[in-house]
Amino acid sequence: MNPFGNPADQAHLHLLLNHVPTIGTVLGVGLFLLAIVRDNDDLKKVSLEVFFIIALAALPAYMSGVAAHGVLKDTAGVSEAAIAAHQSAALIALACMELTGAVAWFGLWQFRRRQRPPRDTLATVLALSIVALALMAWAANLGGYIRHPEILSRAAFEGAGYAGRPRPDVEASGEWVLAHMWMWPTGETVHFIGLSLSFGVLLVVNLHLLGFMKNVPFAAVHRLLPWGILGLALNVTTGMMFFTGVPQQYLENPAFHWKVFLLLLVGLNYLYLTVFDRPWVLARGDRLPVTDRVVVASSLFLWMGVMYVGRMLPYLRGSF
Repeated sequence: MNPFGNPADQAHLHLLLNHVPTIGTVLGVGLFLLAIVRDNDDLKKVSLEVFFIIALAALPAYMSGVAAHGVLKDTAGVSEAAIAAHQSAALIALACMELTGAVAWFGLWQFRRRQRPPRDTLATVLALSIVALALMAWAANLGGYIRHPEILSRAAFEGAGYAGRPRPDVEASGEWVLAHMWMWPTGETVHFIGLSLSFGVLLVVNLHLLGFMKNVPFAAVHRLLPWGILGLALNVTTGMMFFTGVPQQYLENPAFHWKVFLLLLVGLNYLYLTVFDRPWVLARGDRLPVTDRVVVASSLFLWMGVMYVGRMLPYLRGSF
């Protein structure tokens, strides 16, 4: 079952998701500034959580936008140059937002380990989030030129330097990846290293919470989580490289849609392990409540789902 297998459905999904990164980043930055003014550590933690969740949500927002491009590009009255400019700006904004989310999670991890605000990390997150907000606003503004003739001033658009660009920069970068034979196998190698690293770390931490390695304190296995986030970052980076290389090959494959969906849920497992207090207050030998054990066990099955549908990509639609 694939509810978003139709490109038109994916375009509708983009209409639902395209404002989430922009508005979410506005809320995150505003909340973060309020937390700094009030010097409230709880608000700072919530702000970091918001940035991490927005970074996850930005992935399907961008990918569905590529699908929307495929639906609209041959539509009368739609500017191909405007689509190209919007998609290029969105890719740059996505990269900055993902970096912001990764550093925000690291700040949450430091909060948990040190029990005090990691000032250097918070300053970095603030700077990155402001840049990400500016880039998101830039991409959103360019998106308004696509189907809004009331603001599509040719003189203004040409003056911004976008009218002469016949295709998105992402297409050019995709062609560059395909033109260099070493890029794809190297990316696959790094992708599987990231997958193994992220799954391996989550396997150790979650099995500990399920009752294995009872003599090892949770703080000891919790130290491994940054390595898992590094693996997830390698996965996302190389995955986006593959996606920009041949986007339609992925957008037309139902297994890819499920892989992205499951990967977002796995990302939330990192948030659970970092933010929630329950794993930290358990005495040695105690067991998590049933609801928490279900969450922990589910994350392992989700990762196995990610690996399964990822492996099935070449066997569906015959496009690989």
